[in-house]
Amino acid sequence: MKNVLLIACLFCLFACSSSKKTTAVAPPKDEVVIENALLWQVSGKGLSSPSYVYGTVHIICKEDFQFSGTLKEKFREAKNIYLELDMDDPNMMMKMASLSMMKGQSMKDLMSPADYTYLSAYVKDSLGMPMMLFNKMKPITLMSLLYTKALPCSASESYEQTMVAMAKQQKKDIKGLEKIEDQMAVFDKIPDSVEAKMILDMIKNMPEQKAQFAQMVAAYKKEDLKSLSNAMSESPEWKGFEDIMLTNRNKNWIPVMETAMKESTTLFAVGAGHLYGKEGVINLLRQAGYTVTPVVQDFIQKAVVANQAYSNTNIQ
Repeated sequence: MKNVLLIACLFCLFACSSSKKTTAVAPPKDEVVIENALLWQVSGKGLSSPSYVYGTVHIICKEDFQFSGTLKEKFREAKNIYLELDMDDPNMMMKMASLSMMKGQSMKDLMSPADYTYLSAYVKDSLGMPMMLFNKMKPITLMSLLYTKALPCSASESYEQTMVAMAKQQKKDIKGLEKIEDQMAVFDKIPDSVEAKMILDMIKNMPEQKAQFAQMVAAYKKEDLKSLSNAMSESPEWKGFEDIMLTNRNKNWIPVMETAMKESTTLFAVGAGHLYGKEGVINLLRQAGYTVTPVVQDFIQKAVVANQAYSNTNIQ
């Protein structure tokens, strides 16, 4: 349960981004075209050594999980490892538990009796636990837990959890681009009533969710950042929240990244949805004066999976 809760908050940015069918739209005239790649090298502007940016999907089926030999090499080279959050913080779970609870109201207050009964039955059936355990939980956290049911598989993996294990074995510290308090504050700007409606829309359309999640994973495996970005930007649920969910956070991360890169070679791993576009991390770094180039990955070596023993032959 600990790992599921930890992944839940991280997972929302990518997995909860699309829960309705989207249609193609013409790109805006001022769109910045970003090459399709998940792994990027950052150099120039006086850096003594290059650093790297990698776009993750926070949870994925085991059979779709790919951890390239190239990424393993860059991970070994890096002196610093940054994720969105400091996931090896021993106080992370305690902080998350506190920040995930509503104050002054419950899930029951956010919907009709009929909808609450429907949700309770779904939670019992899908998570195997009574709704009373989640009644005071913020809707966005419950939605993240339920969205894991959109995976068309029973065994899943996490790039972030894999990197935490790799860092531990290589005696490297994990650092965060933002604090858990900052990340949860982002979701708090979306009204609980809106998030509760998102939950109901999601669970009532779960077959469609699974199909769309499969499409997004296919785009991810092709390193098709534009398709991933389009899926997020076209999602009707998140309209009006793009700035707080992505843009503002991207801009806040750049100074943190610059400081880390000046110190030593650093690998940054963030949700792939943060990379693309005019206000994406790649373009923001270029605008700041850095040379940011895509890195071709070698997928000949088999993936490192999170539930395997982390032997030296696997990750070093």
